[in-house]
Amino acid sequence: MTTTQVRADDVTAQDWLGLAGQRVLVAGAGGIGSACARAFEDAGARVCAVDVATDALARLDGRIERITADLTTPSGCTAAVDGVVEHWGGIDVLVHAIGANHRVPVLDVADDEWHRMIEVNLTSAFRLGRAAGRHMVAAGYGRQVYCSSVSSTLAHPDHGPYAASKGGLDQLLRVMAREWAADGVTVNAIAPGYTDTELTRGHLDRPGVREHYTSLVPAGRLGTVEDLTGAVLFLASRQAAFVTGQVLYVDGGRTLV
Repeated sequence: MTTTQVRADDVTAQDWLGLAGQRVLVAGAGGIGSACARAFEDAGARVCAVDVATDALARLDGRIERITADLTTPSGCTAAVDGVVEHWGGIDVLVHAIGANHRVPVLDVADDEWHRMIEVNLTSAFRLGRAAGRHMVAAGYGRQVYCSSVSSTLAHPDHGPYAASKGGLDQLLRVMAREWAADGVTVNAIAPGYTDTELTRGHLDRPGVREHYTSLVPAGRLGTVEDLTGAVLFLASRQAAFVTGQVLYVDGGRTLV
C-alpha cells in the first residue's frame, strides 16, 4: 500500500471529527503548537502555523504552511489571520498555543516583565481571536481553541503574571463564546497540567523539580504534548458543535488534589 493510500485511509477513519479540508491557523510553532499542527495535518486539515521564531517553523512538516509574524503586535496578529484567509478563502479553526512564563515572587516582578507576560499570553489571544472572529462570525462557522493552564485556578507560587494572564484568558474566551454562539462560532480552551514542553523543560530539569511536580499528579507522571492534541482536535471538531465557553483540564488529575 502506498503512502498516499495509507494517508487517505487514515483521513477516512478520522473524519468523524469533520476536520478534513478545514482551514486551520495554529499560533505557535513550539512544543504544543507544533504537535497540534501535525495532529490537524494528520486529520486531513489544511494547516498554517505562525510564529516569530523561524527555526521553530522550519522544523514543521513540509506540508504545513508557515507565516513568520510577531504575535505580540496588532499588525502581526492581523497579518497572520489575513494571510490564511487570502490563501484559502477563509478560516475555520484558530488554535492559540503561544505562551511565556517567568517564575519569580510577585514582590520581585518588574513592570516590564508583567507587561510582557500579559502581552504574550493574553493580549495576543485577544487580538488573534478578534481578527479570526470577524471572519468566522461573517461565515457563520468557526472553532477557536486556546491553551490555558491549571495555573488559572491553582495558586502556584512564583506564577503571578502567568496565572493572571491565564485566568484572564479563561474569562475572555467565555465572553467571546457568549457573544458568538448564535453565529456558529465556538470558543473553548484546554488547560494542561504539568507538561514537559520547551517552555517548562528548563525549570523541570532543575534538581528535584520534576520529581516534585510528578508527585502532585494523581496519574503519576507529567503530561506530554501528545496528551493534549486529542482534546484540541475534539474541541475544534463537529463533534463539539454544542460545546462552547468551556475550559477542559488535561492534567492527569492535578486539579483534583
